[in-house]
Amino acid sequence: MSDLAEIPICRFYRLIPAAPPPQPADRSADGMLPTRAYRYCEAAASASGYGWYFYPPLNFTLAWTGKDTIWTYEGAEASYPVRSVQYPGFRDFFENEAPATARALAPPLLTLSREPGVVQIWSGYVARTAPGWALLSRGPVNIPVNQGCDYFEGIVESDTWFGPLFTNVRLTTNAPVEFHKNRPLFQVQPLLRQCYKNVSAEVLEIGELGTADWQRFEETMMPNTDDMRRLGHYAVATRRRLRGDDQ
Repeated sequence: MSDLAEIPICRFYRLIPAAPPPQPADRSADGMLPTRAYRYCEAAASASGYGWYFYPPLNFTLAWTGKDTIWTYEGAEASYPVRSVQYPGFRDFFENEAPATARALAPPLLTLSREPGVVQIWSGYVARTAPGWALLSRGPVNIPVNQGCDYFEGIVESDTWFGPLFTNVRLTTNAPVEFHKNRPLFQVQPLLRQCYKNVSAEVLEIGELGTADWQRFEETMMPNTDDMRRLGHYAVATRRRLRGDDQ
């Protein structure tokens, strides 16, 4: 088991040198989770802290006019239409670094979708996962969504598909929407393929609950009458179990 624990499930390769390094997702949702939820709601804290944050490789702004999508970035002299946009200076850098057979394959920073106001944003990284593992790309968990856009979620079969790690957003306003290098752009979470392929489920009725089922239900739902029981007992028990302290 110790050998398995040392094998990385994910490898992230940085292609844009200026792209911020991915960071383990924060159980406090980058400080945005209410303190009470962070301390006592293990479900919210665990979801917030699962995976990694990826950040924009530069500060930039997108705007949708209702007809066209335009962008500008820190240091730019104007706004430009979005079609397939390279990170400034990246094409030359990529051609110098890549083998001859791949020099024409520099990934774009921004790609305009056929759907109005939808833009694909590249993190500057490519990703590979261990066999049987995939990556769920989604908006940052429990962090208030940028009011000017919505996120699409997608599962990438990154054990076989080795390409740009990106997110897709839908602009929902004609006001400028800002993206910053110090704020998570999106979050990726590793998934075993068996978790989302051919997963079976069944629906049972209340009469099919057994004695053990009712006992567990009662333990969960019974009001706390133990004055000595600390707040957040579920969170404490869950963390202990994840550490293996109860084994």
